[in-house]
Amino acid sequence: MAKVGIVYFTKTDITGELVNATISGIESIGLEVFSHKIEGVEIVEGRFLNASVLDALKSCDAIIFASPTYMGGVAAQFKAFADATSELWEPQEWAGKIAAGITSGTGLNGDQSTTLQYFFTLASQHGMYWVGIDSAYGSGKNTINRLGCQLGVVAQSNGEEVDKADLETAKYLGIRVSNLVLKLNK
Repeated sequence: MAKVGIVYFTKTDITGELVNATISGIESIGLEVFSHKIEGVEIVEGRFLNASVLDALKSCDAIIFASPTYMGGVAAQFKAFADATSELWEPQEWAGKIAAGITSGTGLNGDQSTTLQYFFTLASQHGMYWVGIDSAYGSGKNTINRLGCQLGVVAQSNGEEVDKADLETAKYLGIRVSNLVLKLNK
């Protein structure tokens, strides 16, 4: 069975809610999901050390990266994970997999696109195929991609609750990635 992996960090669980919506989209297509929330105890001297997660991601057809945007980039916890993937880089163990990204921030333009650009660069270094949102900017609050970012899911929240349109966008990304996995696996 085809499988999509999601690796993410969340502090306030805004990003976690987006990940859950993405999982809902993936499961609606019938694909298996491997999901891992990065925990601080997995980071020792600045390095992510959970080898079982890296091994599990090798068997995934797609990997979705998710992190809140902190100070214009990914959270340090996610960066520690990304740095640990350097050992997979030289043998290109993720090459040919689909990749996508999810982020959240408190500002309408809180530089969330830089986080998605980082995910894109990480995926490109690993030889992965990047998938964005194929939906033009929505004209209203109740449409997907309400913030108009084509690169991936961008959510904005004041730390309280996730906008329903952002959750729908995350679910849509899960569906889109899953359909592409099935198409490429034919």
